[in-house]
Amino acid sequence: VQLQASGGGLVQAGGSLRLSCAASGLTFSSYGMGWFRQAPGKEREFVSAISRSGASTYYADSVKGRFTISRDNAKNTLYLQMNSLRAEDTAVYYCAARTDSIVGDYRSYGYWGQGTLVTVSS
Repeated sequence: VQLQASGGGLVQAGGSLRLSCAASGLTFSSYGMGWFRQAPGKEREFVSAISRSGASTYYADSVKGRFTISRDNAKNTLYLQMNSLRAEDTAVYYCAARTDSIVGDYRSYGYWGQGTLVTVSS
């Protein structure tokens, strides 16, 4: 299984970025997917998740209204559109495939990508 995250970079506060996660080696449409992030010196935290079909989405309170998760099962790709970025959004962002039941718990995700760095300058 490979999850390849991309799209990170340096952006000014208030700007936007779109992260992508290309999946291979698994039946993508059979997995709920999620995004997590980890800032320097902090624990990994849940950002957003999406159901297998894309019909259900979930967000951390800190990103609700600013970030949008989506997926294209035909392209085996997960996305995270990030708008109105803030300095506190600076982190390495990871995509992951969920293999257990609790959507917001990183321990429910059995497959992880390598991460992409997002840096927001204030």
